Amino acid sequence: MKRDYVTAFFALIGTFLVLYILLPLVVIISKQLFDWEMLMKTLHDEVVLKALRNSLLTSTATMLISLFFGVPLGYVLARKDFRGKSFVQAVVDVPIVIPHSVVGIMLLVTFSNRILDSYLGIIMAMLFVSAPFTINAACDGFLAVDEKLEHVARTLGASKLRAFFTISLPLALPSIFSGAIMTWARAISEVGAILIVAYYPKTAQVLVMEYFNNYGLRASRPISVILVLLSLTIFIVLRWLVGRSRNA
Repeated sequence: MKRDYVTAFFALIGTFLVLYILLPLVVIISKQLFDWEMLMKTLHDEVVLKALRNSLLTSTATMLISLFFGVPLGYVLARKDFRGKSFVQAVVDVPIVIPHSVVGIMLLVTFSNRILDSYLGIIMAMLFVSAPFTINAACDGFLAVDEKLEHVARTLGASKLRAFFTISLPLALPSIFSGAIMTWARAISEVGAILIVAYYPKTAQVLVMEYFNNYGLRASRPISVILVLLSLTIFIVLRWLVGRSRNA
């Protein structure tokens, strides 16, 4: 068999980005392992643990809200052509390009004290920046499902809603799950908008900034490592589940 030099060359070039992403992860984790005492102290810090819980709860709530509202919208965008569709798609993608600090200011100007320093404010900031991932993934998933399958189900007596839940949704689930993972990841990584809208209750990503500004790199590094490992573990598990659903 002839060797695939093109693929090998592309893989070699792409390896640069893999190593570029991997190197800081390896360095920060390895350095923290040599400072085990500081890591253990951080793990027993109630402020840190509460901040981690806040991050996990709010990012998970954001993902669920995004799925509830984003999947139906993704289905409509995939199945229907209507006046103003391009505008709606543009609006959906706008949060990706708006600076995060601007997002916080926009939300604060719009909703004022109703969201200031509250869990609601955190979730709203996370939802604004992360919802596009769910909507676009759902839209792509439904586009990949042949609409004729729904028509066949309708001719066999199924209602439109039943055809959606028994045909379209199951086939689009792998894409929707991938979008949900990206939504969760984007939510838990949000800092800029949260700093403006809801400095309290403290989330882990905000606490990292606070410790770095007040106590320096050594104090903020353990929280960073914990957040990286926690996020990475959840991310890998969710990706594995999506992979299994695709294979099934």
